[in-house]
Amino acid sequence: MSNTRQSSRLVDLNLVDFDSLTALPMEGAYRFAHAETSPRHAHPLGHLVHAASGVLSLLTDDGSWIAPSTRMAWVPAGAEHRHRAHGRTDMRIVHLSDELAALLPATPAVLVATPLAREAVLAMTSDHSRSTGALDHLRRVVVDEAVTAPEQPLHLPEPHDPRLRRAARIVEDDLALPVSLGELSARTGTAERTLSRLFQQETGMGYRQWRLQLRVHRALVLLAHGTSVTHTAAACGWATTSQCIEQFTPLVGMTPGRYRASQLAA
Repeated sequence: MSNTRQSSRLVDLNLVDFDSLTALPMEGAYRFAHAETSPRHAHPLGHLVHAASGVLSLLTDDGSWIAPSTRMAWVPAGAEHRHRAHGRTDMRIVHLSDELAALLPATPAVLVATPLAREAVLAMTSDHSRSTGALDHLRRVVVDEAVTAPEQPLHLPEPHDPRLRRAARIVEDDLALPVSLGELSARTGTAERTLSRLFQQETGMGYRQWRLQLRVHRALVLLAHGTSVTHTAAACGWATTSQCIEQFTPLVGMTPGRYRASQLAA
């Protein structure tokens, strides 16, 4: 694996030629502006993507994965995807050999960024020159850390059935106002039992769990923009701030308040 480096620590995203699969973006740091989205692309090598600051979404035809600074997104070789930034984001890319990639999931995923893994990624993608051996050692540390923790449930599957799509859009368009499955049934003209079955079949989750994932995705974005925890809880449809804290913390690995502070300090 080459130890070639970007000539500057941060490279503007619009300078990257995503249309050329042979011109693989090097391990390094890439700057995203708020709401900036990369073109749809794929790479011949699997890679880990870490937001040193800001929040990144990984978007595919199968749904979206969101990766705050406590997480890393894993993109297998050949997987077509896009990245979207929420807030000004410093994206770090680390490529993996086929041997190391085989230790990670066969599909896109969100993995824990332990403090050790995070420091290894930051070291690999800094301006500091390192030997190929040192880079390979750091790369192995990142993978070893990733496989010791379970895959993180920060995936929001994309519905494909038109009935489920309509139901999902109703919830997404006004998340602050909780809608029951029965209400979705009435508004979409689809039997409640059918909607329940479709949520399970297409997302692998019941309706309430899917809605929780959506709330956490939305909360990560709002908090990264500096929205207060109280206002975030209300905007995402949680009944109380304490309920928001209780459900947000296990999925993200820190409380909403701590996460917000970490984003504003970045």
